[in-house]
Amino acid sequence: MTRSRYQFGESRSPHFLTCTICGWFPVFTRPETVNIVLDSWRFLQNEGRLTLFGYVILENHLHLIASSENLSEQIKCFKSYTARRIIDHLIERKAQRLLSLLRYLKPEHKTESDYQLWEEGSHPQVIESDGMIEQKLEYTHLNPVKRGYVDEAIHWRYSSARNYAGMQALIPVVTDWR
Repeated sequence: MTRSRYQFGESRSPHFLTCTICGWFPVFTRPETVNIVLDSWRFLQNEGRLTLFGYVILENHLHLIASSENLSEQIKCFKSYTARRIIDHLIERKAQRLLSLLRYLKPEHKTESDYQLWEEGSHPQVIESDGMIEQKLEYTHLNPVKRGYVDEAIHWRYSSARNYAGMQALIPVVTDWR
């Protein structure tokens, strides 16, 4: 029996995914923690393990559209690596309040770590058409606009909206997905 109605679909098909910080705590408020995510994606891209079509990183969650031969495994690797690095960063910064909350949210059966950074699952939704990928990209890029953080999607630094506008961006994405 599965834990969620969300499951990874057909191999190599792009998926829309959401990764959320436990308790919706604002972990991505500093460039250092965002860069851990970006560095992980760059590594996976350079190794040919992940194709990234779009993304946005907000203070407590992120959305991405990606594909891979084994997307489930790559997202597992991404979340494991970034969790370790971000927890290490929080320990170095002595972010005791946040660390104690992340310790409290860790399920008892998880013994390999003292903290739980990411919520379980990533709610993968297979992209079945050009229209669907366009809709998911629009949703992704407009997330910071709808929250009132910026007036235009291209003004949000941690988003692929700049890639799609032909502007310099922080990380490459595949924009010619058709």
